[in-house]
Amino acid sequence: MKTQGLRELEARIARLFAERLQVELASSDVDLFESGLLDSWRLVVLLGALEEEFGVRVAMDALEFDDFRTLAQIASFVAARVPPEAGRPPS
Repeated sequence: MKTQGLRELEARIARLFAERLQVELASSDVDLFESGLLDSWRLVVLLGALEEEFGVRVAMDALEFDDFRTLAQIASFVAARVPPEAGRPPS
């Protein structure tokens, strides 16, 4: 079962997909690459949005596509790397 914090993080990332990539995600477990919802260009835009929103930086040589395959995997990736103050929603 997912924790409340991880569900909230998924919701924030899904909002980034909608606002920055104009992509609506039907489920947190859909394979974004196989479905065509995420391609190389959108991945670059997403990485920029994650850095801006959460302070998460990913070096291109350290990039693992499997970390970005589903919304759930992206949320777990971000949760493991987000600086504590950046992970809080604005008050």
